Amino acid sequence: MLKKRSFLERLTGSIKLDDEEDIVAPHSYAGPIKRITVKDKDEHTEETLESKEEEQEAELTLDLYQTENEIIVQAMIAGVHPDNLSINMTRDSITIRGRREENQSVNRENYFLKELYWGTFSRTVALPEEVNIEEAEALEKHGLLIIKLPKIDKNKEAKLKVKSI
Repeated sequence: MLKKRSFLERLTGSIKLDDEEDIVAPHSYAGPIKRITVKDKDEHTEETLESKEEEQEAELTLDLYQTENEIIVQAMIAGVHPDNLSINMTRDSITIRGRREENQSVNRENYFLKELYWGTFSRTVALPEEVNIEEAEALEKHGLLIIKLPKIDKNKEAKLKVKSI
């Protein structure tokens, strides 16, 4: 049985070898590395890495920092159509989910190198402070997603007038 490959392994096309796996590599370069076949000794079945790649979801890398009044989340989402991006948040966490669609006009046999990640990705992160989700703002600039989350000012005071009924 194949274990889930890390994001770095999927990104670079590398394979982590265990004692229980044999790697059968072609004698001459005949296409992308992803065509290597993995044979599982215990189950006596063969599966290509391409079929396993489609089942896995990558973890989105991001930066999370604060300014005086905001929590800022940044993530590279180049190549992701806005319709394929979903941002869900609560006052103390944020989840970014998306799908990067692969260019299907190029035949797989015509690739010499195939290292870019295509498919679904997501990331949920706990926020260091509570934020006002109603005033949150998401921007995209040159493939960089910037999410601005205004902090809730817990020390803010307001006067309340008492009305007579």
